[in-house]
Amino acid sequence: MRRAFPRVSGAARLAAAGLMLGAVCAHAALDPDRALATSRAAIGSAPGAYAFTDTAGRRVTLADFRGKPLVVSFVYTGCTQVCPTTTRFLGKSVGEARSLLGPDAFNVVSIGFNIPADNPVSMKVFARQNGIDDPRWSFLTPEAGVPEGLARDFGFTYAAQTGGFDHLTQVTILDARGRIRAQLYGESFALPMLVQPLRDLALGQPVAQPSAAAWLQRVRLVCTVYDPLTGKYRLDYALFIEIGVGLSVLGLTLGFLLRERRRSRPGAP
Repeated sequence: MRRAFPRVSGAARLAAAGLMLGAVCAHAALDPDRALATSRAAIGSAPGAYAFTDTAGRRVTLADFRGKPLVVSFVYTGCTQVCPTTTRFLGKSVGEARSLLGPDAFNVVSIGFNIPADNPVSMKVFARQNGIDDPRWSFLTPEAGVPEGLARDFGFTYAAQTGGFDHLTQVTILDARGRIRAQLYGESFALPMLVQPLRDLALGQPVAQPSAAAWLQRVRLVCTVYDPLTGKYRLDYALFIEIGVGLSVLGLTLGFLLRERRRSRPGAP
């Protein structure tokens, strides 16, 4: 597998860290700026209803995952460095997101783009080798002729090179309707970059009459913050302190107004 792009300066600096090119960048097949622009241009669009085969041999389509947010990554099973590293990191990030949002709040798919090598058997082995054991994470093999159109719809750029592929290291987040809402880049990224869009989608879902459990979940979503020192989420106790102070001030104010009202009555002491 090939090494990473050098970082692009300016507004694209952070995102360009995820572009993976060849060891000799002077002969790279992909242009970082163009690949990034292609990826960003896909935000807001809805990929087509492409068909895949999962590791159990079942036929599925992207439409089957609608109703919940969907996290999508592209891999090829012959990769020995970047794709495994990215998948293992994504696995940790997904675990954190599930602990925050709930175990069934979203689905994940990893799509193999090197056909026919990325068949259901090799995708199953790839998942096992990288420690992914999540019932809501599917490893999918596109039908023949699908990867090109699929990559175009997702803004994913790749090109065959000697011994592997040059490709954009990209994680895509789709909303419950199947529209692309965010693109993430790199072998690793700060966890809020994955959790925040998923949390926004979760909080943005209209709920007519939330149950007590739903309100508790909402509080949990709002009252957690990312701690970069530990790389995990924790309760934002400052929010509870602010709420407590606010309620105390409100109580004192109401008490003062009630006392003044009593004193203003005729015959009050």
